[in-house]
Amino acid sequence: MSTPNFYLLYLHGFNSSPLSSKARVTFDYCARLGIADRIAVPELPHVPALAIAQMCEIIEAQTLPVVLMGSSLGGFYATYLAERYGLKAALINPAVNPADLWHEHLGENRNYYSGRRYTITEEHVQQLRDIDTQQLRHAHNYLLLVQTGDETLDYRLAVDKYKSSTSIIQEGGNHSFENYEAMLPEIFQFFSSPIS
Repeated sequence: MSTPNFYLLYLHGFNSSPLSSKARVTFDYCARLGIADRIAVPELPHVPALAIAQMCEIIEAQTLPVVLMGSSLGGFYATYLAERYGLKAALINPAVNPADLWHEHLGENRNYYSGRRYTITEEHVQQLRDIDTQQLRHAHNYLLLVQTGDETLDYRLAVDKYKSSTSIIQEGGNHSFENYEAMLPEIFQFFSSPIS
């Protein structure tokens, strides 16, 4: 593959971090392609409005075309950003209705990686609702990757929402997306192809 001519913004999931397995594998893949300086894997604040503001700032500062990768909650955020800016996005087991799921996490939570404690409030849930993209105006800009064995999210919700997008649906697997690294060449080929 020729050297990709884009800037990649990787968005991790809920209670995850830039230290997650997929984030590290993605960064290493970019390093092997010689574009380690063209990937951002920010640590996202637990407050949705702050996370979106941070990502918009990163996107708007770039001179290269920006592409997005989002896992779980990061896939939800990536969808909002892809629609807002007309960007390509690869979504890995994306959350479709995280506001509903966050009700189970109201109160104090603890990040799996950093151990940092934080509080989720009703206001945070409303912020998720405020950026919920019900209708996709640019369905062709998405590559959906789901595994039917996802134990955290109902993969069928994503399949339905992104039914007009390119989709890779694998039997079995889990929420972390088994054998994720094997999908990276296909994801990067999608990013490198012209927007139709």
